[in-house]
Amino acid sequence: MIPVTKPFLPPQEEYEKFLEGIWSREWITNNGPLVQDLEEQLKNYLGFRNLLLVGNGTIALQFAIKALGISGEIITTPFSYVATTSSIVWEGCTPVFVDIDSETLNLDPNKIEPAITENTSAILATHVFGNPCDVEAIKEIADKHQLKVIYDAAHCFGTTYKGSSVFEWGDISTCSFHATKIFQTIEGGAVFSENQNLMERMYFMRNFGHDGPGNFNGLGVNGKNSEFHAAMGLVNLKYVDDLLQRRKHQYQRYEKELKPESIQMLKLTDRDGFNFAYFSAVFESEATMNRVKTELEKKHIYARRYFYPSLNNLDYVSGEMPISESVSARVLCLPLYHQLKKEEQELVIETIKKTLRNV
Repeated sequence: MIPVTKPFLPPQEEYEKFLEGIWSREWITNNGPLVQDLEEQLKNYLGFRNLLLVGNGTIALQFAIKALGISGEIITTPFSYVATTSSIVWEGCTPVFVDIDSETLNLDPNKIEPAITENTSAILATHVFGNPCDVEAIKEIADKHQLKVIYDAAHCFGTTYKGSSVFEWGDISTCSFHATKIFQTIEGGAVFSENQNLMERMYFMRNFGHDGPGNFNGLGVNGKNSEFHAAMGLVNLKYVDDLLQRRKHQYQRYEKELKPESIQMLKLTDRDGFNFAYFSAVFESEATMNRVKTELEKKHIYARRYFYPSLNNLDYVSGEMPISESVSARVLCLPLYHQLKKEEQELVIETIKKTLRNV
């Protein structure tokens, strides 16, 4: 079987060395030494000093909305994972969808201003598949209308934009360290911000608001990460450069081999800074996509309709987004992961080519 992704697992003995320390200290959560060490190592690796580990990428979005004091309407993208929209609704805000750019698949800045009303408080945009949004245009609009900006950068570990970390953009950026991501801590995520006050607010929020024994600093929940998760992160961080390089080679092989086919590929906003997190293929029609998907599955190859459905079609929101709906109906993310063998990837490519020739 060739799945769309597999988690990278480091050598078991390297992880077990960290477990010995956890057992000897008997300190397994509540901002333990491994969590603190991982935070510091990530700051150094990513070149961004304001970082907090949290329980997952979804609670990172919820913290961002809460810390910024956002209410009312949030302009957002319909082409993202469901957590982008559900976090807005969960925090009592209203998602206002703006359609996407048909080539980058990111929120289209040209469509933001017509959607702004007196109730608009923020913009929450996703860097789709690790491909940075038009951050300059979004900043200009946000500054003009005094809006907060949150970036769902769940896919962006290792992504840079014009030579700097993509996490530098927006009031707050969030990332996911879920098991399927390039860098994983089993479950986990992080928040990033240049604003020290926001970082302090989220520091307390992730641990019930605790500010010393018997003291509390505002409203909080349990958004921490454990020593076991941090141990996985510390081991995996040693391998992340190799993971990024291998994905780049796999991505480029797909590009080269499938370029002659009638497949739309992602338009990259900064190729030099892209992390090659996903390879998305947008086919000419939903029927063609389904035929390709079916033929792949006959060979036990499991591509994913990602993102599907377009989020404006969820049962707790509304609105028509023709470009997002069209792309969602036609997109497949192809297998891309560290353990994917060349011959397995070649089987994926040849199956797609053969199917398209017979359409």
